Amino acid sequence: MRDTFTRCLQQAARDNQDLVLVTGDLGFGVLFPFMQEFPDRFINAGISEQAMMSMAAGMALEGKTVVVYSIGNFPTLRCLEQIRNCCAYHEVKVKIVCVGAGFTYGTLGMTHHATEDMSALRMLPGVTVFAPADKVETEAVMARFLTEPGVAYLRIGRGGEPVFHDDESLQGYETGKAVPYCEGRDAYILTAGGILASAVEAQKLLTEHGYSVGVASFPTVKPIDEAYLEDLCARVPVLFTLEEHTIIGGFGGAVCEVVAGLRQNRARVVRFGMNDVYCDVVGSQAYLEAHYGLDGPGVAAKVQAVLEGKM
Repeated sequence: MRDTFTRCLQQAARDNQDLVLVTGDLGFGVLFPFMQEFPDRFINAGISEQAMMSMAAGMALEGKTVVVYSIGNFPTLRCLEQIRNCCAYHEVKVKIVCVGAGFTYGTLGMTHHATEDMSALRMLPGVTVFAPADKVETEAVMARFLTEPGVAYLRIGRGGEPVFHDDESLQGYETGKAVPYCEGRDAYILTAGGILASAVEAQKLLTEHGYSVGVASFPTVKPIDEAYLEDLCARVPVLFTLEEHTIIGGFGGAVCEVVAGLRQNRARVVRFGMNDVYCDVVGSQAYLEAHYGLDGPGVAAKVQAVLEGKM
């Protein structure tokens, strides 16, 4: 996803002379092609995220489209007040990129685990939140991410994620639309971000046990695809939400808000993710997903338990 983001950003910069990239003293290996092609539109703000975000707001108020790039929680929780007061409140074109969603930087500990960022950004008025699952979804949302009015947030993995879509399948993607992966009759697993891999693996395991479970990805978390959720509620009794993130206020919370507002055909929603805890374990992303039951077998076991009335 990271390399796709960089490639799409360079192409956009060729078409938009007002596009500027700012980083907080990192990512140079990935950002080098942009730096080389557009040296006058690349700024290293140093390890000073609050100042970096305020600077981005100032440039955006002067007509620039400013992309702010950092890892983990650094471009979100560390400078949340500046995003709220300087960027979102003024509806400026500041585009925030988090590389290393969820447990991507799992070996660096909870300070680098981005497991509350969607909740924090989703609550701010006027902020659009994107969480693509693979490089195809990343490319599909990039044009929207850079051109949406006001502040937008892009949450991506570090790279090397499996690909689930054909290269041309999501051309013309519209902000706020879900992307169905496979259909099901008994339930659906809904995901945001790279955790789609666990959902797909779980779906295959559940099929072996005789269950018909659909899977859908939500590259846009805010605004969320309300029409699609309403349609699913009319077709299946249970929706499972899966996110490498806290279940409080994140993707699962967004789905619950929609379903709770329906007048009829309310499906049961079961949220899988981090409960009200911090991760106090250190390990690879795959290790932490398994530890918290967010890998394919863990998700499949929990879905089966619900469908059999054991949860």
